Amino acid sequence: MRKVRWRRFASQAGRSIAVWAVSTTTMLVLAGLLPDFQLQSADGDSATRIAVTAACGAGAFGVLSAVVWPLLVRLLLLVPAFVLGLLVFFLNGSLLLLALHINPSGRGEAAPETAVIVAAVMSAVASATGAALAVRDDEAYRRRLHRLATRTRRAHPPCPAAPGLVCVQLDGVGHDVLTDAVRRGLMPTVARWLAAADGARPVAGGPPPTHRLTPWRTDWSSQTGASQLGILHGSTFDVPAFRWYEKDRGEVMVCNRPTSAAELQRRAMAHTGDAGLLAVDGASRGNLFSGGAGEQALVLSIAARRRDRGNRSRAGYFAYFCDPANAVRTALSFVAEVTREIGQSTRARVRRQRPRVGRGGLYPFVRAFATVVERDVVVAAVMGDMLAGRTAVYADLVAYDEVAHHSGPRSRDAEKVLERLDRSLALLERVAEHAPRPYRIVVLSDHGQSPGETFRARYGLTLGDLVRAGCGLPVPRRAERTHSGAEARAAVRAALRRPVEEKGGHHRPARTSEPIVLASGNLGLVSFPDVPHRMTKEELDARHPGLLTTLANHPGIGFLLVRSERHGGVVLGAHGAEVPVAELADEAGPLARFGPGAADAVRRTHSFPHTADIMVNSAHDPADGEVLAFEEQIGSHGGLGGAQSRPFLLSPLDLSAPAGDGQTPAGAEHVHRVLRRWLAELDVPQAPLATGAREERAA
Repeated sequence: MRKVRWRRFASQAGRSIAVWAVSTTTMLVLAGLLPDFQLQSADGDSATRIAVTAACGAGAFGVLSAVVWPLLVRLLLLVPAFVLGLLVFFLNGSLLLLALHINPSGRGEAAPETAVIVAAVMSAVASATGAALAVRDDEAYRRRLHRLATRTRRAHPPCPAAPGLVCVQLDGVGHDVLTDAVRRGLMPTVARWLAAADGARPVAGGPPPTHRLTPWRTDWSSQTGASQLGILHGSTFDVPAFRWYEKDRGEVMVCNRPTSAAELQRRAMAHTGDAGLLAVDGASRGNLFSGGAGEQALVLSIAARRRDRGNRSRAGYFAYFCDPANAVRTALSFVAEVTREIGQSTRARVRRQRPRVGRGGLYPFVRAFATVVERDVVVAAVMGDMLAGRTAVYADLVAYDEVAHHSGPRSRDAEKVLERLDRSLALLERVAEHAPRPYRIVVLSDHGQSPGETFRARYGLTLGDLVRAGCGLPVPRRAERTHSGAEARAAVRAALRRPVEEKGGHHRPARTSEPIVLASGNLGLVSFPDVPHRMTKEELDARHPGLLTTLANHPGIGFLLVRSERHGGVVLGAHGAEVPVAELADEAGPLARFGPGAADAVRRTHSFPHTADIMVNSAHDPADGEVLAFEEQIGSHGGLGGAQSRPFLLSPLDLSAPAGDGQTPAGAEHVHRVLRRWLAELDVPQAPLATGAREERAA
């Protein structure tokens, strides 16, 4: 036993010496290349003296990085997290200047701007060297995870032996996109779990599968706000779209606005009596809603509470940035991702690829935040939750959704993101081996994405322009672009401590006779704010005789939903098609192109109190799965049509099947009930439902 300990000590010492030697060499090389970085006196020194100076400087920098850096990051949590990521280089440069100042040799100096470069290069090289050595020594990697787990256990009470549940949401990844990625070898971890060579059939003679893949259907509102609210809180009631106008409050609700997210969460909890999926010893990471979790990080629904001591939305940043190597690596990856996006968008523009949307302005930084910073911080937080032995964890990774909106769901850019997400799943799988309790890892998506050019690109006008024309109002020559509703933009605003878009946190349009037109992917909502109730078809025809006909007969519109005095509600299509809501069918009429479940989804949305005066779904071509987005996105979701309504659920085989043979789970509320059932199968405690909610679910 003593011999093994000495061997471990020698191995660790050898790796430390190797990293120190590589750092010393790096410092010497940089001193030779950079004129403002000196390791010798003005009169010159011997090669030995210069080498000793470099060794002392590298050693001092390493010690300061290990000891001082975590303290600096903890203090700088008062600084907006997004800014902290940009400050990484300058903080590291300051540590290098301090290391040179306390160098026992009395030599060494650097200009401040040069110190930033030297520190960044040295941290990156040291991190790469340490990682390379650790990869060569699997036992060392396992011991490091074991030490982290042991340290975390000391700070928490012993956890039960029952397995915990980790749910990782791959935002926007559709079922067909996942199976295609598995078939093409882009996601080897998922392929191994499924033990499939082509996404469906097991590999002959290979290891048995550990997971099953199940598609499920979204509601009409196929977007993160509705789906995640249903999954975490058990209700999608009265969430008709990603953004909608509420006449009784005179306010526009937007799912990725913190004030709206907090209100939606409150309504869902009041509607269901459900404290949330994560209410007992749970953790919510990177989500729009908390799920009732006691541990929250990067959760949008609490991001607006800036002065509340209980606001832990940004606490997850410390878990990652306290390691200087992680901080520098993420910062370098951030810069690389920005450069990559600029190069890819430039190439697409030069080649005149179609469809294409603008990708300039701040978008390269938003993409880098989603694909690098948010991913790294959320994964690190989930690792900490597993090592702490928490019962239920739900985390959202938005990287794919953000890239697919602007590059396309099946673009090469999006495929690269899938590869990196698969590596994150592999990392969580390895961490689970060292957790104090076993874990079942569930991977799921909240919706898919449907490809297609924008409504504006095809027809030269926006949905708002078309509505104004149908109302006989003047149409502006240049339509204003609709802002993207991607979750990553909200995460950036929250990290910058600017999570609210409008002054005071509310968007209250003036109550004029002109319509308010809002877009949620390929779903449009038209409301007349001066009418206090939901208008009927008869009222709309009397007020604007040509509006409904103009919309229903436009080739870019699939169907409309309006209230009716005669039928309660009707769906309108081209050439005068008019079907009462009660008589809707998936196989015939205006919804025939939109697949199974479309009729039920439309009927349910019609029953919501805040459904718009006119609900507009774009046209859909079943042959290629394309829709026409009312936003500036070539991969969109939010309505009916194509892959956007078909997400997936990847679950361990030792949990019960999500649905019976030949059945497809319908709606996020169904997924919530499935996850609750799995928690019960794992014999972990759950928050009890209110009496009314229990009776309703039993019925």
